Amino acid sequence: MDFYKNLSGEQWMALLPFGVACVAIGYSAKTFLDKKTCGAQVNPCIRKNEAKVVNTVDIEEIGNQKAFCRCWRSEKFPYCDGSHNKHNETTGDNVGPLLVKKS
Repeated sequence: MDFYKNLSGEQWMALLPFGVACVAIGYSAKTFLDKKTCGAQVNPCIRKNEAKVVNTVDIEEIGNQKAFCRCWRSEKFPYCDGSHNKHNETTGDNVGPLLVKKS
């Protein structure tokens, strides 16, 4: 495994394109795979000790309108606190709240 110690400068230069190609392919593969697996888990931190997060809201308690979180980043979950704005800016996503109104 010590063969590389005996390579001349000319031999290193001959290996350089191969090394650059390997790095480029590796970087491209990582970038592609990161995009495919990005966001695999939607809920980053809300009630992670529960098998399923379920909220029930009485329609009478809503008032005229209420915004509900759909990005899973709200400190007031299940209600929206605008955390989706930072999430959208960071990730390029376009998520917004669910707005429930009394008609």
